[in-house]
Amino acid sequence: MNMNVNQEIVLVAEGAAAEECADTLRERLMTGAVIPYLGPGLLTFDGATAAVPAAPEAVAAALCTRQPVPSRIRTNMWSVAQYIEQRRHRKTLAAWMSEIFAATTTPTALHGYLASLRLPLIIDSWYDGTMREALIAAGADGVVNLQGVTRALEHRDIWTKAYDLAGDALEPDSFATTVLYEPHGSRAPAGNFLVADSDYVEVLTEIDIQTPIPDAIRRLRTERGFLFLGCRFDDQMLRTYARQIMKRSAGPHYAVMNPDTLTRNERRFLAQNGIAVIALPAEAITRRWLAAA
Repeated sequence: MNMNVNQEIVLVAEGAAAEECADTLRERLMTGAVIPYLGPGLLTFDGATAAVPAAPEAVAAALCTRQPVPSRIRTNMWSVAQYIEQRRHRKTLAAWMSEIFAATTTPTALHGYLASLRLPLIIDSWYDGTMREALIAAGADGVVNLQGVTRALEHRDIWTKAYDLAGDALEPDSFATTVLYEPHGSRAPAGNFLVADSDYVEVLTEIDIQTPIPDAIRRLRTERGFLFLGCRFDDQMLRTYARQIMKRSAGPHYAVMNPDTLTRNERRFLAQNGIAVIALPAEAITRRWLAAA
């Protein structure tokens, strides 16, 4: 396979090589050998208008309409959320996040395709709950939805909560055909949101030794690689989480991204973690996969 190497030592598959990678990834998805890692970019899939914020900066802007914040932090979601929590209480922040993400998003063709495969593990790194809706629409059985939770309102040592697709609470180690892991929480079914700086203090203290990562995720990643779809890594928090979730996984790893828009930090992150970039739109890859189905 011919691949270009850019100045940051990131492998970039373009043209025919990108199409070959897409076909290989379809085969690996069909056998459950690759883990989809979904980001908010999928909310604008195929030119769609997002019903909810599709980037951390958009969440920050939505929160700022409810509470004025200092200009120096206005575009930083985590800092804006922390400011609100300190001045208006955690319950207010949680209520506002639930309002901001109240709209039920429509699963895209890509969400539907992934839901149809009955994959062992899917990771959804945004709050919108679209992948969960796709699994419900597909009539998926045996799905355990693991969500990261804030410890701000808890009185016990807890990192995650588990639900079935009906929204009923489960034990985190419940048997699952498919695990849907939402490390930052989700609007559904219970409005769990890791969003303020304080939410991440204990998590980031422990994450290097993997304590906040559920056992099921650590087990399922061992012999698999990751495929990043709709993700950006232009913030340290996003890079840290992705790196720790990938930790001790087998690879290889791929990201569907436009190489021309990558920041220097993103290039360094991709290079250091051996993530090859597939320079095709997610829409084109999805159409290719569906045509081969």
